[in-house]
Amino acid sequence: MSSTAAPAASAGPAAGSRTATTVVTGLGVTAPNGLGTEAYWKATLAGESAIGPVTRFDATQYPSRLAGEVRDYVAEEHIPSRLMPQTDHMTRLALTAADWALKDAGIDTEELPEYGIGVVTSASGGAVEFGQRELQNLWSKGKEYVSAYQSFAWFYAVNTGQISIRHKLRGPSGVLLTEQAGGIDSVGQARRHIRKGFPVVITGGVDAAICPWGWVPQLASGLMSTVDDPARAYLPFSAEANGYVPGEGGAILVTEDADSARKRGVAQVYGEIAGYAATLDPAPGGGRPTALRRAVDNALADAGLTPGDIDVVFADAAGVPEADRAEAQALAAIFGPRAVPVTAPKTMTGRLLAGGAALDVATALLSLRDGVVPPTVNVGAADPGHAIDLVTEAREARLRNALVVARGHGGFNAALVVRRPS
Repeated sequence: MSSTAAPAASAGPAAGSRTATTVVTGLGVTAPNGLGTEAYWKATLAGESAIGPVTRFDATQYPSRLAGEVRDYVAEEHIPSRLMPQTDHMTRLALTAADWALKDAGIDTEELPEYGIGVVTSASGGAVEFGQRELQNLWSKGKEYVSAYQSFAWFYAVNTGQISIRHKLRGPSGVLLTEQAGGIDSVGQARRHIRKGFPVVITGGVDAAICPWGWVPQLASGLMSTVDDPARAYLPFSAEANGYVPGEGGAILVTEDADSARKRGVAQVYGEIAGYAATLDPAPGGGRPTALRRAVDNALADAGLTPGDIDVVFADAAGVPEADRAEAQALAAIFGPRAVPVTAPKTMTGRLLAGGAALDVATALLSLRDGVVPPTVNVGAADPGHAIDLVTEAREARLRNALVVARGHGGFNAALVVRRPS
């Protein structure tokens, strides 16, 4: 689902813009194992995991008690005091990541056309921490203790809205709700807007649902790990896989028309959004395979590439045996058994819901930049039944094209190809 604001006529598409090249010129990362892009990347290459016991609420009464939390973030150092009462942890992380991404891209929003910059982010359930607090106030104290900001602060589109308002951005806006796949879907939507003639779209996703209201629905899925050892709780593609560990955070990206970026004289282009596709799995119980392979095939076709052109795959890595098996089978069928390196650096952060795939896209772009594949930590080796080349230690490689795969709860599949700038 997305919501889109109609642009002004003066910001309409330029002639021939449907073939415009979309590049990423800015990154902002707020991750459990690193605040800021370079801090995150350094920790990721070093294999530093941030998964540990939950501290944001008392989780001892629940069967799952581990998470990847952003522990060193001090909101008051990044967020104006006027915004503190109307935001929660999720939106503050998103605003901070957006600030960093814009700064990284060298964009002064006041120098671009009023309707020229759009915002499209992903979401899973909105600012559930804010909503839970206000509902508790309602139940325990009465309606006069409920914040007036409850009317919008919990909303699934709140990150898009607050980023737009903070930077006075009036271009096309939207929000994609496809759970873990949303970070890729938001980038795909951003590329559509750029092909329509808008020069810049801020995109990606940041999520945070480490509170009882966000915890219980995930427990109900039956997919969360109940292991208390942080080093053994989340082991995708392993013979010991037993579920996933949730996390919080994500990444915001500045996507831009390549010609516009060139005219601005940008200092750095991380890569090109070369191909994108999304599919929906058939209804469960019918015996039909997942639609993941079709998403990857379509993304490769959209990029004009063959499987042999892909140098690394950033996997969805559900950590659930059945889901891992389906993903490994799809990748082996597309690329050949153990024919391409596959990695899942999210083993250091947990699965970040709507922020996870966006962080994977940012990580893939950093891999292209530096020629290194980050590790899948804690997994000594893939289950021999999975015919994939799982990268368990940082590996230097010549990287031209990377594939990012994500699957969201409910049958959503998304695939994105990013290409190293020429």
